Amino acid sequence: MEQYLQVGVISSTHGIRGEVKVYPTTDDVSRFKKLKKVILDTGKEQRSLEIEGVKFFKQFVILKFKGIDHINDIEKYKGKPLMVAREQAVTLARDEYFVADLIGLLAITDEGEELGTLVDVLETGANDVYVIGTPDHKELLLPAIKECILDVDMEGRKLLVHLMSGLR
Repeated sequence: MEQYLQVGVISSTHGIRGEVKVYPTTDDVSRFKKLKKVILDTGKEQRSLEIEGVKFFKQFVILKFKGIDHINDIEKYKGKPLMVAREQAVTLARDEYFVADLIGLLAITDEGEELGTLVDVLETGANDVYVIGTPDHKELLLPAIKECILDVDMEGRKLLVHLMSGLR
């Protein structure tokens, strides 16, 4: 399991006083109001940033970090993810999982056939879609619905699936 979970990505600067527009990658955008700090993953290091201000604009969250008061101090971090420690993660309901924890699960059919590894989760309007990378380097798309995803075994790192007709 991942130690840190992504809550957003810095998309651009906002004004000249060091604020940034963040594209949220969390289901609960209002959680930014409660966050005191985030971890900026620069690719080379992880930097803890204290949140000084939060505003909302269209689909973005506008963040102001303590000690970053000029556009030049933050501009270089465009496109970089913002993370939180797992302890700060939102509480999940039963049968809900963090995408980061699902990645890498082995998908096995209810008939015992190994399909491949879960490589991505696509968020559609109706339901999520699990992308399974097959051994022959193709992708199999499975809707994340109870009729198709029978069981998620996080400890065993397995996903039990039923291949409904037309899914292959």
